[in-house]
Amino acid sequence: MAQGRERDEVHNVALDASLSVRWVQGFPKQNVHFVNDSTICYPSGNFVIFINIETKKRTVLQCMNGIVGVVATNIPYEVVAFSDRRLRPLIYIYNFPGLTRRTKLKGNVLLDYTLLSFSYCGTYLASYSSLPEFELALWNWESGVILCRKSQPGVDVSQMTFNPMNWHQLCLSSPSAVTVWTIERSNQEHYLKAKSVKLPLEDGSFFNETDVIFPQSLPKDPIYGPVLPVSAIAGLVGEEAETFRPKDDLYSLLHPTMHCWTPTSDLYVGCEEGHLLMVNGENLKVTVLNKIEDGPPRVERNLLSPVTMAYQKGGVLASGIDGFVYSLLIKDTNYKVEDFLEVERPVEHLMFSPSYSMLLIQTDKGSIFIYTFGEEPTFEKVLEACDGKFQATDFITPGNEYCMTLTQSGEVCVWGIEDGACVSRIYLNIQATVLACSPSSLSAAVGTETGHVYFLDVRDVESPHEVHKSFLSESPVQHLLYDQRGMYVLVGTSEGHIFVINAKPSSLFEIFGFIEMGNGILQISTVSPLETDIVEVMVLSSLPETRRGRLEIFSLPKILPEVSASFADERGRLRDEFIHKFVYETEHTLSSAVLNLHSNRVYGFCNQVPYICSYLLPEKEHSGVHILKPYQKIQSKLYGPGMLSLSPHGLWLITIAKCGILYIRDIHTLETFTRCRSHSHQGHGIQSVRISMDGQSILVNGRDDNTLVNLRWRQFGGILANDILEYSQQLTTYLKTIMDEENDYLSITRRESLDLESESEHANMQLSTDSSQEELVKVNKIEEIPWIQQKSQEAIKNEVKLFSNKRKEIKRGIKALAKTVLDMMEENEAVDDIAKLEQQEFGLDLEELERLHNENEQEVEKIRKDVEMQNLAKRYLAEIIKEECWNSMAVKGRALKCFHIPYVVENFPMRERTDEELKELKRVVQQKKIETECLKLRKEIVEVQSAIPMVKKHHEEEDEEEEEDGTMKDTSLPNYMLGSLSTDFRVHTSLLSSQLELHSREEKINQIILLKDIIYKVKTVFNSEFDAAYKQKEIEIARVKEKNVRIKEIILDLELEESVWQPEFEDCEKPERTLVVESSEISAQRHIKPWQKAKTDLLVTREMERLLLTRGPDSRRRALMDMMGGVLEVKKEDILRMVIPPPPFMVKPDALWSEEERKLFKEYEKKVKELNEERDKYRKSLETEMKKLQNSIQESTQNFDEHLKRLFERRVKAEMVVNQEELKINNLIFSLLLDEEISSRETFLNNYLARKQEERNQTTEAIRKSREDLDMYKEHYDNLLAEDKVLDRSFKKEFSEIPSHQVDILYKLFKRRPRIHKHKIHTETTSLVPFGERPGSGKLNQDAFAQLMKAMDDLDSINNMPEGLDTSVWEHFCLARRAKVENEQKVKQKAAGLIEMVAFLRRRTEDDEKVQHEIEKVFHELILLQEDKVKFQLNLTIQILLKQGQVELENFQLMLDYSDAILINKIIIEDLNSVIRTQGQKKVASMMESKEVHKGIFQIEWEHKKMEMEMEDLNQKAWDIQMLFFSKDRQKYLNEPNYETLIAIQIGIMEQTIAVLDKTHKKNVENCKKLLKKLRRYSNQKDIANYTLGCNLREELVAVSERKDICNAMGSKLTCEKIAKERYENMMRQQKLTKISKQQAEQISILQAEVERLRMKTFPALVQM
Repeated sequence: MAQGRERDEVHNVALDASLSVRWVQGFPKQNVHFVNDSTICYPSGNFVIFINIETKKRTVLQCMNGIVGVVATNIPYEVVAFSDRRLRPLIYIYNFPGLTRRTKLKGNVLLDYTLLSFSYCGTYLASYSSLPEFELALWNWESGVILCRKSQPGVDVSQMTFNPMNWHQLCLSSPSAVTVWTIERSNQEHYLKAKSVKLPLEDGSFFNETDVIFPQSLPKDPIYGPVLPVSAIAGLVGEEAETFRPKDDLYSLLHPTMHCWTPTSDLYVGCEEGHLLMVNGENLKVTVLNKIEDGPPRVERNLLSPVTMAYQKGGVLASGIDGFVYSLLIKDTNYKVEDFLEVERPVEHLMFSPSYSMLLIQTDKGSIFIYTFGEEPTFEKVLEACDGKFQATDFITPGNEYCMTLTQSGEVCVWGIEDGACVSRIYLNIQATVLACSPSSLSAAVGTETGHVYFLDVRDVESPHEVHKSFLSESPVQHLLYDQRGMYVLVGTSEGHIFVINAKPSSLFEIFGFIEMGNGILQISTVSPLETDIVEVMVLSSLPETRRGRLEIFSLPKILPEVSASFADERGRLRDEFIHKFVYETEHTLSSAVLNLHSNRVYGFCNQVPYICSYLLPEKEHSGVHILKPYQKIQSKLYGPGMLSLSPHGLWLITIAKCGILYIRDIHTLETFTRCRSHSHQGHGIQSVRISMDGQSILVNGRDDNTLVNLRWRQFGGILANDILEYSQQLTTYLKTIMDEENDYLSITRRESLDLESESEHANMQLSTDSSQEELVKVNKIEEIPWIQQKSQEAIKNEVKLFSNKRKEIKRGIKALAKTVLDMMEENEAVDDIAKLEQQEFGLDLEELERLHNENEQEVEKIRKDVEMQNLAKRYLAEIIKEECWNSMAVKGRALKCFHIPYVVENFPMRERTDEELKELKRVVQQKKIETECLKLRKEIVEVQSAIPMVKKHHEEEDEEEEEDGTMKDTSLPNYMLGSLSTDFRVHTSLLSSQLELHSREEKINQIILLKDIIYKVKTVFNSEFDAAYKQKEIEIARVKEKNVRIKEIILDLELEESVWQPEFEDCEKPERTLVVESSEISAQRHIKPWQKAKTDLLVTREMERLLLTRGPDSRRRALMDMMGGVLEVKKEDILRMVIPPPPFMVKPDALWSEEERKLFKEYEKKVKELNEERDKYRKSLETEMKKLQNSIQESTQNFDEHLKRLFERRVKAEMVVNQEELKINNLIFSLLLDEEISSRETFLNNYLARKQEERNQTTEAIRKSREDLDMYKEHYDNLLAEDKVLDRSFKKEFSEIPSHQVDILYKLFKRRPRIHKHKIHTETTSLVPFGERPGSGKLNQDAFAQLMKAMDDLDSINNMPEGLDTSVWEHFCLARRAKVENEQKVKQKAAGLIEMVAFLRRRTEDDEKVQHEIEKVFHELILLQEDKVKFQLNLTIQILLKQGQVELENFQLMLDYSDAILINKIIIEDLNSVIRTQGQKKVASMMESKEVHKGIFQIEWEHKKMEMEMEDLNQKAWDIQMLFFSKDRQKYLNEPNYETLIAIQIGIMEQTIAVLDKTHKKNVENCKKLLKKLRRYSNQKDIANYTLGCNLREELVAVSERKDICNAMGSKLTCEKIAKERYENMMRQQKLTKISKQQAEQISILQAEVERLRMKTFPALVQM
């Protein structure tokens, strides 16, 4: 067996006492790798384990610096690389199968390497480290040099692979990203360049990712300024701005789990969401492959997320967590899933062998399977892993052939000592804890978490089985130990019980009893010498309160099985007097302790201090606790809690600890004579160690690395071996007969157990058929009772039997006593409350009553404290709220309500301005005043210097007038320019800058401070008015209260049932009431203590006595009440209550009254009448007074309501002003924020430009360096090429002495090259390997050159020499040809390097051009940003007040695009309008003058024409007179004297005619009405007929439509032609109408022009023609 060890860390141990590793048993936690076609390897603990697949032979390589980290293999070179896990880890490269170290790689990694990967071509190794570097490094592992490295902080990588077809590509994948790294080489320089793969979304779709640095799709906002990227809004200016995205723009992407390369340099990526991606190796374009389902989808299992993948021809093999291996057949962008193989466990790793003839399958448990391809595929298990880590281990007696291991899940395995092969295994399916093998029989015991102990028969190691089971207790078993002679089994539980069991199967593993120890048993040690009859047992436990160790030693005699009944009590506890128990304590706490074979010395491993101590036990017996002093002390040289154990012969002390090093010391001197590092502290050291009986094998089990190491001695002889071998022979001889007997009993026990199992199965079947499942569960539960509880129940039963009579007497006495107490309680219920006793006083158990009372008091006290703490917390919170919202307010928030109308006016709550705010305000005000004065002085200076002396005074006067006008304008600046109505509150606004002048940041900040001051002043002004109104309301309420007093008196006098209206302040008007809790608000009843109640009663009694004393005798008051009604003087107010007493004779009837009585009755009536009259007068006066008071109250309160209504309007206006000022502040703050965003964007662009310029410098430097290297390399290449040509040309010169025909023959031989026969690869292998022929590596090139030189040796053979040639010439020729061949090889290598360097220079040039393009882009963006910044600073947002109705738009067509508009001052427009108005007035005046002149001319011409027309009229009248014609009517008028009578007669005749016509008309109207009725009837008939026809028409239309459909279906062509013809006619008609409309439009325009011309003629022209 070969082992690799570090020469610089080899320990100096004696050659005759050194340990070596025999075999290592561990299971892979990482991926398994192929070293060659028949060997696999994996790390386990401190070792790398190699397994030959064919022979199953194992080889171990040990890492001496700790646990092995990650492993990688290089198949062409047959080397293995692994890292250690220590501070500043190293990478080791070892050859295989020699396992000699080739090199050691030392980098700058601080903590750990997470991934290693070899390239297939060349001597390249890639490594990736974890926290804190996260560094990817490329090594040349042959030379041990880092070629290049790149760090990507915070990026964890789960898989790293080289491209098998191109070592220049390296893929790194993590659960969130896939990155392809390109390795570029230029001569000896290497560079790493990364490019990330853009993954799709979780649903497999892609999204268009916007450019964060230069976004192109940002909207343009003409109102609020430029729209900037989100990074500028966030204020990011560094590199984080390049990748910053808001939360809403982040989408969940696919999560890669595994990737693999293809022969076309593409990548297949499996995702957690179940998608399969194909990534193009050149442009990294991602394609989501579609899954094709041939049959119905799998319901039971589905390949959701491939855990591992391996490429094969036509697709990939993938596996998930369902235990199946699937074949994914990929074609184009689709793939089909087929079942390939079923594995018993979920598969974690798949890997093909180098020849692709085998498939390695690794499960999550660590098992390894090999699937071999071929005509008859085979599937075999190479390694079967145990289920969980090794919990315990032990040798099977005598310890030279087999050992056993136990896992936490209850799996027991038997291993061979020599080769470490697994012989057998048994699954107990329990939570196991400990394992121990019996020295006296071939049996083993297993302890469990449930308190069971299983006994196994291991006589047949190939089929161990369970023979017995003991259920000791319900607490877990933590310790299980056999004594050296195998007489007893000691079982320690977590409760502190140690059970003693007979270890011999002949006794059926009888339980003798248990011993109670303290909790926390650490270790049990036994001593059982052959020459004694007792077994000494020592138990170690800890005493954390005293920081000491506790040792308890007791003895178990050999005759214990015979007298076991007397050694234990009824409950199974062993008696201390029989086992001779002694207790000791040590000064230090111990983590482990053992007892030597002579039972006189204890060896302890100190827990707090790094010492191993020995303690001498006293020879004399003692009682109590004895303190042990250290007798011998030596440094342990270990750290962490350690464990001690003795060798079988008791002369070796074995120490283990957390460091992972095993020390073997001499028991007498405690000096170390050998040690071995089998584990490391990274795996938390060694858990347990076992040594065989003959001492030749040592089993070391790791705590967390799941590695079992079998150690052996390099040279085992001399005194070291004699002692233990002699003891082993004695013990073997002693145990031989015992083992034979007990093994026979084991066979009997096995047969009985089998019979019992069959019987129990039969019984269970009967029970299952005869009873229900619930009863069966009950029976099983009854049977599963721990032994300790069984003994306790048996003891209780015996005690019950023994004291049964006494118990009956006690029960009878208790029943009688209980009856007496119940009678007393019933009697107590019938007595008075004073004599009644409390319920608790009937309790007979006074101590219990006191305990309950104390518990009650404690509970009450606890509740009281909780309530007090809650109240305190609430009070604290109330104080905080009060301080924050009330005390800190300079003006408290309150409201005012009207008396009669629902108006509520609130003031402005205000805080006191801080000193910083006042200081800042003072600074700004002072600055503004200084600026104003400076501006005035500058203006005066400029005006004085530019003035003309002659008109100086005139200009000064004009300037003064302009200044006055300017000041007047400033002071009377309209509100619409200020943007608010703050001047209505008498607030000074002259210090405010104009909204058109706020360009700088400082001006905006000062403006905000001044605006805040204005808001504060406006609120202050309103609050003062509010306070005045509040005081007025207080006065009004006081007045109303005064008047209500009189009103109540009047109502009382008038005996009215009216309610008096009494106004009061509400809580919103006096909010301070909320802070005071009134007694009426508390709903809970107040708790009054007894002494407070007694004090209150005493005070009330004293007050009553005092009142009685102050009253005195009552005779005077009674006399006043009898004589005068209780008053000395009758008041006017009492007149309503006055009653005149009736005479006593009124009781008699009226007929019995006397005259005198009648007179008295009349007087009585008179008095009553007078009293009623007075009462009526007084009542009316009272009513008048009450109405007057009520009207006065109503008037005053209404006046206050009107005042408050005006104050409400004032409040609305104040709030409007505050909102206006706040709006201006918000606009300014927005502009400041936008200014900051622009500055952030500009800073980021400058930083980005600086980085790009630096990158440009780097690319320029890389280009310069590459060109220099290329020129130098090209020069070397040209020199080699020239040398090659020189060799070719100088050939004939060198052989000029020989004949020419021989020279020609030699020249042909000189040009001849040997043929190199390539190794033919088997067709089967070629068909299996998907990658085909891969590019050659440096090693292959060297091998090819060596093969070429070997072939040249054949050509240089003397047999190939031409005839007649001298031998010396031939040798010279061979040397020349060899030199030519070597030179040609150099030229080829140089040419390949030259091509690579040219390509590298081209890529650097492309990178430089790309960076230059980025720089130009940044410059362009900066220019645009500066333009936007200038526009933003010049285009200000101002606030203007507009009156309602001042601006009206039709149809709400509001245009917001004012790109061609400017904003100027109104004064400029008004000045221009005044000038235009003046010039217009002058022009109108001149036009009026010209108009008057033209008017005179027109008047004269009109008068001339008038005269001419009058003349014509006169001439016409004269002509008409001459030509006048007299008709008969005119003649009759002139000749008839009674012309009027004649006319009257004619009128009468006409009236008669009209009457006749009216009569005729009425008749015609009647006839028309009759005709109309007939027509209506006829119309109704026609309507009915039309309705009938309409119904018929509908049916006909349905028929017609059906026929149309039929017609359309049958004659669509005719219909289309008809439609086309109609469309053509419509188009021609439309064109004709269009022409007509155009002609009419032209005519109309001509007519309009003519009309306009004629209209202009009728108006006077204002413009001179």
